[in-house]
Amino acid sequence: MPSGKKYRVAIVGAGAVAQSHHKSFASQDDRAEVVAVTDLDAGRAAAFAAERGIARSYGDLTTMLEEVQPDLLSICTPPAAHREAVLAGLAAGAWVWCEKPPVLSLAEYDELAAAEPAGGPYVGYVFQHRFGSAATTLRKQVAEETLGRPHVAVCHTLWYRDAAYYQVPWRGRWETEGGGPAMGLGIHQMDLMLSLLGDWHEVRALMGTLDRDVVTEDVSVAAVSFENGALASVVNSALSPRQESYLRFDFTDATVEVSHLYGYDNSNWKWTPRDGVDAARAASWAPETDTRSSHRNQAVMFLDAMDAGERPPASGQDGRRSLELVTGLYQAAITGQPVLRSELVPGNPFYTQLDGGGRYKPARPGITPEGQR
Repeated sequence: MPSGKKYRVAIVGAGAVAQSHHKSFASQDDRAEVVAVTDLDAGRAAAFAAERGIARSYGDLTTMLEEVQPDLLSICTPPAAHREAVLAGLAAGAWVWCEKPPVLSLAEYDELAAAEPAGGPYVGYVFQHRFGSAATTLRKQVAEETLGRPHVAVCHTLWYRDAAYYQVPWRGRWETEGGGPAMGLGIHQMDLMLSLLGDWHEVRALMGTLDRDVVTEDVSVAAVSFENGALASVVNSALSPRQESYLRFDFTDATVEVSHLYGYDNSNWKWTPRDGVDAARAASWAPETDTRSSHRNQAVMFLDAMDAGERPPASGQDGRRSLELVTGLYQAAITGQPVLRSELVPGNPFYTQLDGGGRYKPARPGITPEGQR
């Protein structure tokens, strides 16, 4: 139950994703109020604040934290700026809600986890696809083995990003985005898969830079084994004209699928019983409510955690899973060797840099090395 406290929220970064964060908290006006926004471009911060009726805007995060002392810091910056903003928020005594991907490496993730005071405040990460009613229903069914054991999974993020998309200077670069579509696009669907199936065990992968002028990959494919024995195929693409986010889970007694793009409701999901399953039993699998996946749903759960003084979902080890899989995928693809989750520890070069310290050398068909940046 809500505590009755109204939290003061400050937004860091005034770009497109900040609009979703602002709407999420504005829709909870009895529990949260956005009181400030800051951006390196002070003019953009001021325009964002004026358009949305936010009282204060800043061009400097440190000054904002000192003057506003928010309860919650909502981070909407490009990935390379996440680490410093999270550390600053925690040091100021604020809870922190940070956009995906969390940070640029597992080393940075663990540094932020170590900066959390015992008992909070905590830092959580935006993985809103976990929180629609259909995924919540399926997660409960997996935990209770309602559908039997999981055997096979498919996790495909088949999106299209044209050359203009990568003209933004920080995109497509290891040191600023952390990776290509596996890191920046597919991490959402991989996180949803992991939230349903649990920890992975081993990954084998291939990746390539086939068409875009980037130094990361623009497509990857992977095979993943899970600790529960399930096997999954994972594809992440920025080159797919017919865009789709598609997940499929084959259990002993049913196949469950979702096809969407950037968000879903119950109509995007389908439960198919195997032959011989009682019709009444199959009918009981449908979600009882229809709640769309959204930033707002996760924001509500984050506020609930603040009320309870508890770690929020998609934080700590629960928030680390997707970055672990991305790291393992890149290591497997770059080295050509299978990677165990247990290998992703300090001393492994991929723990510190997702390209293993410059080990990935993109080779685009039809483009000479001299023409590559």
